[in-house]
Amino acid sequence: MNNNMFCYQCSQAANGEGCTISGVCGKNETLARLQDNLIFSLKGISAYAYQMREFGVTDEEINAFLEKGLYSTLTNVNFDIPSCIDLAIESGNINIKAMSGLKQAHIENYGEPEVAEVLVGAQKGHGILVTGHDLKVLEEVLKQTEGKGINVYTHSEMLIGHAYPKLRKYKHLKGQLGGPWYDQKEIFSKYNIPIIVTTNCGLIPADEYANRIYTTGIEQLPNTPHIDDFDFSDVIKQALELPELEDEEKTTLTTGFGKTTVLSLADNIKEAVLSGKIKQFFVMGGCDVPYKSEMEYYREFVKQLPEDTVILCVGCGKYRFNDLDLGDIDGIPRLIDLGQCNDAIVGAEILLALTEVFDMGLNDLPVTFVLSWMEQKAVSILWSLLALGLQNIHIGPILPAWVDETILGVLVENFNLKLISTPEEDIKEILG
Repeated sequence: MNNNMFCYQCSQAANGEGCTISGVCGKNETLARLQDNLIFSLKGISAYAYQMREFGVTDEEINAFLEKGLYSTLTNVNFDIPSCIDLAIESGNINIKAMSGLKQAHIENYGEPEVAEVLVGAQKGHGILVTGHDLKVLEEVLKQTEGKGINVYTHSEMLIGHAYPKLRKYKHLKGQLGGPWYDQKEIFSKYNIPIIVTTNCGLIPADEYANRIYTTGIEQLPNTPHIDDFDFSDVIKQALELPELEDEEKTTLTTGFGKTTVLSLADNIKEAVLSGKIKQFFVMGGCDVPYKSEMEYYREFVKQLPEDTVILCVGCGKYRFNDLDLGDIDGIPRLIDLGQCNDAIVGAEILLALTEVFDMGLNDLPVTFVLSWMEQKAVSILWSLLALGLQNIHIGPILPAWVDETILGVLVENFNLKLISTPEEDIKEILG
């Protein structure tokens, strides 16, 4: 972490290359980084707004804020550090609206998620693998492959697709292959079937599968066929031409704990908390990153938690621990998978509902957030949590480079943000 800046967005840039200490325009390094932060948050909001539009849903307030936020980062527009922090908080509220809109679109089109045990591994037959986050693409692939002898598999954040009733009705939605986004080169090479990459988290294809990978929607990769208008006929043709997969030994993952499902346990949860059977809830997840030593923190944290704790998880960060069998507490599962990163809104809605169940403030609930952070959507979600007033969020494993000492100081002073240390030390500090 350092306190340097880099900005080269205008012709005033120092030496015609870039301002690295302070801006020729008068912008300092902290302001520059806060503007970078705002842009990252706007990118996250746009990801959810784009997916909303696929379902014919638009929101003028979201669109207006995207314009306002971007405009405020132009040269010689905003030099006020406090207003940039206010904009970040506003971006958090707008992101809540975007995530809520996308979740509602998913529910209206596919039904309320239901708990599902998903097989992980191949079944005999032809196949297609769908990765990313776009449930609309998954639906179209299922429609177009129905009755054609092709099994459809999900990868990474598409796991939650198995929990939606109107997607699960397709019997050829067979299961999941692989786990987090970054295992794709291994998984896509292992299974000789076509791959459709949606939204984000695609990597430059390896030679082993470069001739059977496709992109759609906003996602694009070099020298890779791109599909518009949800016409997957070329993918289906290749799937039928390639050899069938062989059946393999399988494991299972459980997902699909929607708001209705979790809140149906509200009375049991309240009784378990008041009787001391549940001491603490943890909201965990976020981004998974290919830094094995640092990310191992999250698995070790979960493994070391006492048996009177419950975990709600979202995003691909859950793949560090969602294979663990943690059991239950009086019928309440100790590991509750809410879904994709955008399903963080479900976690927020559950917590707000629990404030009424327990008649206490949000920060008085026995809940601690322990999050992993990587890309821009994570920035927008963090600001959404801060906009809700949440305090004492633990975050890691590595802070983004744009967070300098000044910005970290603002987050610590105003929101008591905490950096993770070791599982042992953090659990001791949280549970006392």
